[in-house]
Amino acid sequence: MTLTGIYVMDPARFDDVYGPEERAAIERYVTVPGPNLPADRLTADRLAAAQVLITGWGAPRLDAALLASAPRLELVLYGAGSVRHVVTADSWERGVRVTAAGSVIADCVAEFTLAQVLIALKHGWRYVLRSRATGAPVRRDTERGTEGSVVGLVSLGAAGRATAHLLGRHAVRVQAYDPYADPSQAAALGVQLIGLDELFATSDVVSLHTPLLPATRRMVDGRLLRSMKRDATLINTARGGLIDEEALAVVAAHRPDLFFALDVTDPEPPPAGSPLFSLENIVVTPHLAGNLGPERRRLGRAMATELARYARGQRLRHEVTAERMEFAA
Repeated sequence: MTLTGIYVMDPARFDDVYGPEERAAIERYVTVPGPNLPADRLTADRLAAAQVLITGWGAPRLDAALLASAPRLELVLYGAGSVRHVVTADSWERGVRVTAAGSVIADCVAEFTLAQVLIALKHGWRYVLRSRATGAPVRRDTERGTEGSVVGLVSLGAAGRATAHLLGRHAVRVQAYDPYADPSQAAALGVQLIGLDELFATSDVVSLHTPLLPATRRMVDGRLLRSMKRDATLINTARGGLIDEEALAVVAAHRPDLFFALDVTDPEPPPAGSPLFSLENIVVTPHLAGNLGPERRRLGRAMATELARYARGQRLRHEVTAERMEFAA
């Protein structure tokens, strides 16, 4: 099966995702008549013959105007995460299929989250920041380690499930809040489904993996934060808007026993002078959890594999459908 394709994405990230090996794998199945183009330089003549759009960050929106210029378009390979800003009602109606690397990113997020969970249970960040503030060594106090500790995951989407899988190798008990989770899938992961209030009140570490939707914005409010058990840690690798950060700063100031490891904030980055940078029990990292640098080649490889499956008439492993979009990140 020979197809005609086009590369369209942010030039600054193109080679990060689609390096020479990834492009070679893609071009076994697709003829690409020109170089990568940024979306704002995409022309109707380049689109006219395209059956496959190979893209990622900086992808064009599949609106009516683009679709009118691309009458043969049948597949979009999106070597990044959320496609909310790419797909439209017009693209779904046209039947354009979309496959994305969100679950590949989820695996990378899970690796970072696992590292944060393990260091949280040893109070690693706390000791680093405390000794830096005092200029002297600090004594160990109430760290738990993994044995018998409870980790609570908020949502069992791709990143939550990947995190649960990695945690299954450690001596922790995993519980989760997700009103849409399949109980049998949770059980297979060794995860107990419970309510959100109970999760915050009983977890030694709470890790957020919820998509940012109107219903989830600031879902982690002052009440939930104040309910956290003594010495607990909150990790956010999802979206900053899930947390009421003003309330978080107040709770952090009044509950020095709690700790907050924030890889995402709202806004991102926080403004200069934010209490997120000055409180001793908060650490902010610059959105490290997803695929960075050479890790992004995983995304390109996944899309090359999806294209091979498509060309052979096999089921796509990472296909995004309109039905799955309602609760997706």
